Parts: sequence; C-alpha cells; structure tokens
Amino acid sequence: MFLIITALAAIVSTAVWYSQAPGDKYRVGLLSLMFWGATMMWFVDHVFAYLTEGGEFFEVNLDATMLGVCVVIVGLLVWQVILLISDPKRVFSRR
Repeated sequence: MFLIITALAAIVSTAVWYSQAPGDKYRVGLLSLMFWGATMMWFVDHVFAYLTEGGEFFEVNLDATMLGVCVVIVGLLVWQVILLISDPKRVFSRR
C-alpha cells in the first residue's frame, strides 16, 4: 500500500508542478522528485521481494498504509523546511 500512496503523491505533485511549470517559485518540482524517488525505491523493493519470496506484490494492511502516510508527511515536512530556508517570498530577509 505504501507504494500506491507514494505513487499517488508523486502524480499529484507532478501535476501541480506542471501547472506552475515556468516559475516553480515554491519548488514543487523538488517535492515531485522526492516522491518519485521514493516511488522508484518502493517499486524496486517490491519487485525484488516478489521475485525472491513470492506472495503478494502489494501489501494491503494497516501497517503498510500507515507507512505510506508517514512517508508522505515526512516528504512534505522536508519540503516545508526547504521552503523556509529558501524563503521564496522574502519574508525573513526583509528585516
């Protein structure tokens, strides 16, 4: 389930980035790249686990869902910290 949740976050952030493409003032492209990197990592992990251990390809349980939600939250928090440091609206540099 965490692969699906991370992939959905990557798709949504890519759509938002594409709608603001020329400017990207809020660095949504970086958020999109973070989510796509996590999605590729989960995909490779799922493929290798499926080939070596067999079983289900997608884990659909509460633990996998919570892991996906936590990964998205941490990605958004990292993005927020990067936004605060880069200060795109120059709120902190005016003083």
